[in-house]
Amino acid sequence: MGAKIGGGGGNKFDLGQNSDMNVTPFVDVMLVLLIIFMVSIPAATVSIKLDLPPAIPPPPGTVVKEPTLINIQRGGLYIGDQPTALERLAGDLSAQLQRDDPATPPTEQRVYIRADRDVRYGDFMAVMNDLQGNGFYQVALINEEL
Repeated sequence: MGAKIGGGGGNKFDLGQNSDMNVTPFVDVMLVLLIIFMVSIPAATVSIKLDLPPAIPPPPGTVVKEPTLINIQRGGLYIGDQPTALERLAGDLSAQLQRDDPATPPTEQRVYIRADRDVRYGDFMAVMNDLQGNGFYQVALINEEL
């Protein structure tokens, strides 16, 4: 609220009241907030490169091969139904992929990983690091809603 300067009669110290709203502080605050949002929103969006398969279904009559699945359980590590160990994982996986598709190199084929809920994160990451260390970069994770 402001005061009127001059006029209005009465006492020389009676300035009266100004009922007009001063919107300058409101506009200043809104402009500062606008600038803050304009600066912070582009920094909040992070782009992640995804290697997504095409959305085109295979033609009818095409035989779709079963994916190679690595199961990580509390009791052990499995390629499909065959048990293996972390030390032998790359060799066993290469042999399995070579049997499934001899025309494609094993490191260029997609591998799926599924882990039980009670598997420690360090055990899961040890499998991921071993696969990437041996050249298997086409790794997909299976997520099941519980």
